[in-house]
Amino acid sequence: MIEVRGLTKTFDGFAALSGAELTVPTGAVCGLVGPNGAGKTPLLRHLAGIYRQDAGSVQFDGADVWENPAVKARIAFVPDDWFFFMQAGLRDMQRFYRRFYSAFDPARYSALRGVFSLEETRALRRMSKGQRRQAALLLALCARPDYLILDEPVDGLDPVMRRQLWSLVMQDVAERGVTVLVSSHNLRELEDVCDRVCVMNRGRMLLEQSLGDLQETTVKLQLAFETPELPELPPDIAVLHHAQTGRIHTLICHGSAQELRQRLAPLHPVFLETLPLSLEEIFIYTLGGEDYAIRDIVL
Repeated sequence: MIEVRGLTKTFDGFAALSGAELTVPTGAVCGLVGPNGAGKTPLLRHLAGIYRQDAGSVQFDGADVWENPAVKARIAFVPDDWFFFMQAGLRDMQRFYRRFYSAFDPARYSALRGVFSLEETRALRRMSKGQRRQAALLLALCARPDYLILDEPVDGLDPVMRRQLWSLVMQDVAERGVTVLVSSHNLRELEDVCDRVCVMNRGRMLLEQSLGDLQETTVKLQLAFETPELPELPPDIAVLHHAQTGRIHTLICHGSAQELRQRLAPLHPVFLETLPLSLEEIFIYTLGGEDYAIRDIVL
């Protein structure tokens, strides 16, 4: 289990993390989302043991990660800006990884190298961004970690390779119970693989919940009445967002679909439909309360 408590980090007077909290259960696939500058990358680098926190704790199964080689040996981190030696090829980096990961699997490396179609001796600096990303992911998967931390892992990969990557990651989750924390702006893709979501902004966590529970407790309603206007709603219905197209009103509300239907029945809607929220909609409406909404701009 990953546990982050009260994590604080300041760079030159700027608070990158302000008491961030995070829990990722063992074997879960957690998607970390937030706007640019929310603090996602500093959080991931604390989890990898690269940064030392100013305050708070970062623990894996109850053990601190900072300056703890035994914990770090169980973590594979693929950052957005992956480090490699300037003259190194994939074969050289494979040897480097084997020194630090006792569980590194040479047989899997040989098998996956064919899947990723990467030349072992070609200098990584001469490869494309997508090829370097494949090399980083290949080595991370062959390290056989208990924890896999990914920062924009499929950025620059083509659709076939993206699907191949997620297939390999989910195979490790199913077979070995690997715990995965992935940060990405591709919310549609995260929705397909994650069972848990964390929304972050301004260095703190706004929301941390299983995706299934979240979709059951926040609902999109589409409804219409005999008149175009929206009647006054019961005061106990929490409306996050309201939009109208013609006579159709779209509401984003807290609560279960069944509960909201019962509360709205006395208003006698002529049309009422409940729809699950997508991860993208959850992201937008969660941050809407943080003054991070789409705005009309008049030129």
